[in-house]
Amino acid sequence: MTVLKTSLRNFLAHKGRMALSAIAVLLSVAFVCGTLVFTDTTNATFDKLFASTASDVTVSPKGAGDNDTRQGRVRTLPGSELAQLKQVDGVKSVTGDATSQSVTVVNRKGDSIGPSSGAPTIGTNWDTTEHRSVKLTSGHSPRGPTEVMVDADTADTKKLKLGDSLRIIAVPGEFRAKIVGIATFQVTNPGATIVYMDTDTAQRKLLGAPGVYSNYALTAQPGVSNDQLKKSVVAELGTGVKVQTKAEASKEAESDIGSFLDVMKYAMLGFAGIAVLVGIFLIVNTFSMLVAQRTREIGLMRAIGSSRKQINRSVLIEALLLGVVGSILGVLGGIGLAVGLIKIMGSAGLHLSTDQLTVKPATPIVGLTIGIVVTVIAAYIPARRAGKISPMAALRDAGTPADTKAGWIRGAIGTLLTAGGAAALVVAGNADKAVDGSMFLGLGVVLTLVGFIVIGPLLAGLVVRALATVVLRIFGPVGRLAERNALRNPRRTGATGAALMIGLALVACLSVVGSSMVASATDELDKSVGADFIIQSDTGQPITRQIEQAAHRAKGLTHISDAKQIEGAKITVPGGRTVTEDLSAADPTYADDLRTPVVSGDLAAAYGKDAMSVPEGFAKKHKVKQGDTLTVAFKEGRTAKLEVAAITSDDVSLDKGALYVNIATVAHYVPAKLMPADVMMLAQAKEGQEDAAYKSLKAELHQYPSVKVRDQTDYKKEMKDQVGQLLNLVYGLLALAIIVAILGVVNTLALSVVERTREIGLMRAIGLSRRQMRRMIRLESVVIALFGALLGLGLGMGWGATAQKLLALEGLKTLEIPWPTIITVFIGSAVVGLIAALIPAFRAARMNILNAIATD
Repeated sequence: MTVLKTSLRNFLAHKGRMALSAIAVLLSVAFVCGTLVFTDTTNATFDKLFASTASDVTVSPKGAGDNDTRQGRVRTLPGSELAQLKQVDGVKSVTGDATSQSVTVVNRKGDSIGPSSGAPTIGTNWDTTEHRSVKLTSGHSPRGPTEVMVDADTADTKKLKLGDSLRIIAVPGEFRAKIVGIATFQVTNPGATIVYMDTDTAQRKLLGAPGVYSNYALTAQPGVSNDQLKKSVVAELGTGVKVQTKAEASKEAESDIGSFLDVMKYAMLGFAGIAVLVGIFLIVNTFSMLVAQRTREIGLMRAIGSSRKQINRSVLIEALLLGVVGSILGVLGGIGLAVGLIKIMGSAGLHLSTDQLTVKPATPIVGLTIGIVVTVIAAYIPARRAGKISPMAALRDAGTPADTKAGWIRGAIGTLLTAGGAAALVVAGNADKAVDGSMFLGLGVVLTLVGFIVIGPLLAGLVVRALATVVLRIFGPVGRLAERNALRNPRRTGATGAALMIGLALVACLSVVGSSMVASATDELDKSVGADFIIQSDTGQPITRQIEQAAHRAKGLTHISDAKQIEGAKITVPGGRTVTEDLSAADPTYADDLRTPVVSGDLAAAYGKDAMSVPEGFAKKHKVKQGDTLTVAFKEGRTAKLEVAAITSDDVSLDKGALYVNIATVAHYVPAKLMPADVMMLAQAKEGQEDAAYKSLKAELHQYPSVKVRDQTDYKKEMKDQVGQLLNLVYGLLALAIIVAILGVVNTLALSVVERTREIGLMRAIGLSRRQMRRMIRLESVVIALFGALLGLGLGMGWGATAQKLLALEGLKTLEIPWPTIITVFIGSAVVGLIAALIPAFRAARMNILNAIATD
């Protein structure tokens, strides 16, 4: 009981010093709990949506999926099956759905009303299945080919109202209609844009034929289970269709969205883990310094009879109290963070409701466990050190003497770990296969990071002296004092710098990888792409026939190459084995527009009649040689005998591994109505007419916002922007770890000022001004921050350069160090050091001189 009282008294006595460590625990736990609450809420929202919209049994075309949207096709079921299904035993009702996601809807200004979040635009018929999730709240339902209804969220976001005219672009063609009704979701709309029309219009305009459906929704009679109804439907229609129960359809839909949410969840938890790791350094530093400051106090306790275990337990109880307080606040903060994420996602187009906020019992348990366990573990070493303080320490000044032997052992272990990590990075950089090299890269990253953390105190003595020569010596005696203060306790300086090092190492690594990817892709574009213009969709919408025709109307072009993806072709290779591959079908001019090097044959010949090319890896794996004839069975067409006219090099990044064939060859074996839409178009301008051709293409395709026209400059900028956006997102998540590290610098300085109270009083007494005192603390902070930044940036650039070596095996061969970013981060670290020192420096300068000198 005495130990508990002592721990509680010490905790409350030093609550100000504990505050920053508590904030570190709070932030780490909040990020973990916020991630869990957000993903659980999102999953619960989609579960409710799928449960409310799924029918007892659904019948859809076999093989239908997301690729149909990209391929510009809509698989359908014959209307005759509707009557068949109505006669199946156990069926109460059947509704035919006519739905397509290969749709672009444009307002009167020519802008797409589709979501920018990546959610689909859906065109569908207004039938009884829709009534489960939405209800008509304004106007009336569509009654003919010139009337449509839109969902209320889209109407609100895109400022649409009754009477507005829309242009609907679908695979079969395009048509105009006016808005006659607005429907409101009764469950959460995940962000899709939905346009409703009457059944006949949906069949003709979206599916391309009267009397056909995209799927059938069946309701079971009372007493008939969904599984029983499914068996009856399969017995009636056979295995040529896809039949799912409500549970199966919901599970499939949940799996599709769940895979995306899982990636986001684990990525965010990964960054939370980094923040937890950085927080450990802060907690270790806090308790190490508190133990050092209370050396005489602990010595007195030992002298009056306290055992080592009691002292150790006292410090651990303080850590437990810190973990409990920080974790409870972190759990509450995590719920608030989840609400904030929901609001942010709402502004981005993913509509989630805070009314469905889901906090599972496991979430606070996980948060409290992480916060408490991490805090207690981090405090164990300082607690153990406190237990070793002897009663004689009561006669000494505050501060525990350094263990020279332990320092040498630590240095040797750190050196071995760093050397092992460096060796692993070298092996990774010289690997022949990216998969093998990535394992060594991961090992190298872990070992060098741990090695730098362990060897930090030794590096502090070397690096801080070097930095001081450049940064501190120009400030004269004050700079020298700051240098000695930073070097006074290398272990503390090393731990503080290591916390900042972790975040900045990841920033530097990702910056090098991102810059190298952009530079490599730019070089590859310059080397391989001969076309002046690239036409493609960024939203996954097909390049429909109307878009193709509009592009071909542009003036100032020598040619346009159409490129299609032929999925699921079965190729019989030498030896009789059959493999399934996708083919890249294109016009013969594609060989000039995308200059893929060959190792054998002539790529132009691969676009001849009944000819094709295969990539180098495919040829080696299946023992295919130039001149061989392969049997190719097209998924929805006839079987062809195609001669291998060329073997392309794998030493590329654009279209790597593509099997090329002429569109005309494919058209000979695949029916015209089953030919997929273009996935891309490449265009070449006439000599000297590049600007005019660019404007003409833009003008012709302006009315089709689902596709973008880019010249090579635009394309390079787009790649750079995409990588930049991804890096900014990652930097934003890493900011949490860096904020915790900054708190560590503030905490270290604040506790250091308290530890040096008497010294500060003596320095002020012999003439050091308040201004000089503030400058000394600020310079000490700056050099510690620069020490962490130098280690982190150097380590990160080493990781990034090794990662680029592996990317080179995939065709991204250019290493580019983003020096402006590296230099900015380094200078920014000095600024961070200055800001972190403001409050400690102010407190040090404001100390009463006599009271400070009188402090024990």
